[in-house]
Amino acid sequence: MILFYCTAMKDLAKKIAEDEKICLGEIDWKIFPDKMPNIFIKNVEFDVDGEDVAFLASLSDKKDLLAQLSVIYALPRYGAKSLKIILPYFPVGTMERVEREGEIATAMTLARMFNAVECEKAPLYIFDIHDNHERFYFQHPIIPKFRSALFLINDFIKENTVICFPDEGAWKRFGGRVLVDQILCHKERLGKKREVKIIEGNPRGKDVIIVDDLVMTGGTLHSPRRLVYRSFAWWWVTTVTRATSPRPDRFRKKRGL
Repeated sequence: MILFYCTAMKDLAKKIAEDEKICLGEIDWKIFPDKMPNIFIKNVEFDVDGEDVAFLASLSDKKDLLAQLSVIYALPRYGAKSLKIILPYFPVGTMERVEREGEIATAMTLARMFNAVECEKAPLYIFDIHDNHERFYFQHPIIPKFRSALFLINDFIKENTVICFPDEGAWKRFGGRVLVDQILCHKERLGKKREVKIIEGNPRGKDVIIVDDLVMTGGTLHSPRRLVYRSFAWWWVTTVTRATSPRPDRFRKKRGL
């Protein structure tokens, strides 16, 4: 397997390549003076033609979208035997559905861009996509493969641990995957304010792990944290699989997380 990668994923790609079955491909990522991509895939006759290839993508920085899609489109045309796409984070936040006339479901738009890949089939691996229904936005040749990073909390789970879900959405998504006691919070919006209360479970004297799948402002995580503190939890830790805060520095300072 030849693994190509974008600049943002260089360190992760090197860790993956510690597996002796994985070799790294090389790409020159340059730009022209007008800021358009100037890309060159090295050694295509050896590293692409007739080879099983994968591309490790990151679209957190939207200015890289055109460059990375260009490489993904090009790999099959240069004769790749097979193509896998790894996109750990599908960067459309919660815009996978239209709730009011005039809204745009950008999740469908991004899916259509991937659908334009020209090959027999292309598995697309995404971690903790916000809504599993997004799989229906993908069409041939893309085969969506949804995975979760929830297993990473196993190292923190001890005998006295409980998992706290800050809202029903997180509980529906992850509640059936953890085999420890759980705490469920309910969020009610009162104008511009929100009131959060515990409706199931008791954090008193417990080691609490607050789990959510998506964070932007941090408000959904901050309120349960205060609740478990006031309920005399022994300690707590907050974990989230997808952080999409546009200003993470401000998020950490404001929320203290």
